[in-house]
Amino acid sequence: MNIYIKNSCKSFFLFGTFSLLLSCSADEKQTVTTLDKLVLQDEFSVDGAPDSALWNYDIGKGPGGDGWGNNELQYYTDRPENIKVENGMLKITAIQELYMGSGYTSARITTKGKFEQKYGRFEARMKLPSGKGLWPAFWMLGSNIDINSWPQCGEIDIMENKGSQPLTVSGALHGPGYSGGTAITKSYSFTNSRVDTDFHIYGVEWGPNYVNFYIDSVLYNQITPEDATGEWVFNSNPFYMLLNLAVGGNFDGAPNSNTVFPQEMLIDYVRVYQ
Repeated sequence: MNIYIKNSCKSFFLFGTFSLLLSCSADEKQTVTTLDKLVLQDEFSVDGAPDSALWNYDIGKGPGGDGWGNNELQYYTDRPENIKVENGMLKITAIQELYMGSGYTSARITTKGKFEQKYGRFEARMKLPSGKGLWPAFWMLGSNIDINSWPQCGEIDIMENKGSQPLTVSGALHGPGYSGGTAITKSYSFTNSRVDTDFHIYGVEWGPNYVNFYIDSVLYNQITPEDATGEWVFNSNPFYMLLNLAVGGNFDGAPNSNTVFPQEMLIDYVRVYQ
């Protein structure tokens, strides 16, 4: 894992803060911080498997064999056909094939037990696949999940995309009383770009009593305890990160005859700041 700070980092944060101040009306209550101390960075600069000092694989159909609780159709593997670092990118590839009783394969990795942090800015620069039934995501779960199961542990969805909607992404919080279909969520729509043709930076800035959701230099949502319809579970524990490309499931439904395979989710970098 390559750790260093590029000169562009601080200018990115300053530009984002300036844009936010210009875009918010006087009666909007926004918590704006400038977190620029880089504490973790994976540039995916070494070809081969993802860095085992940072990333774990989730394998299979989920603990209950039910598509990870979402009726997903894929079987997650650690095969290079589904996940590898190549040419400076982490590539997660969804393939239509018969494998271990599933009609699709893909990959899901996490930093559980290897990197977990309470508060900070978490971001990744990515280009997403497109097509009905594809579900790329960059998200976080509370490190206490083995003691307090979901949704009590808390979930921060930094970015989710329905493959049938290449102009729109969303971010969300899940907790007790506001999970699944009742999660606190908001979408963001691109006007001159698409998720599958351009790279974008998807991130959150998380602090005491707030989570801010960013795309590139734009803050498009802030969630606070006042927005939650249940217990706010985002001030107690560190969280770990997840990256995955699901096929099918409750979010965008199953692929159709127009969905082309294989499909790639490209991750240029993952960075975390304090």
